[in-house]
Amino acid sequence: MTGRFRIQAELSAALLDLPLDPAWLDGIAASLELLAGHAALVMGTPLPPDIEPAPVFNP
Repeated sequence: MTGRFRIQAELSAALLDLPLDPAWLDGIAASLELLAGHAALVMGTPLPPDIEPAPVFNP
């Protein structure tokens, strides 16, 4: 599936007019694939219907 993320990296760099060394593409694609997996875990976590966001963020 890394091919999809490689294309995404190439197109994103082109849209943002960022220089991208072709030697970096495999690493960037692997990172995007890993991040997409983590995002899927977060987005797949069910939340109770009565949950509300915190009114103020306190780190």
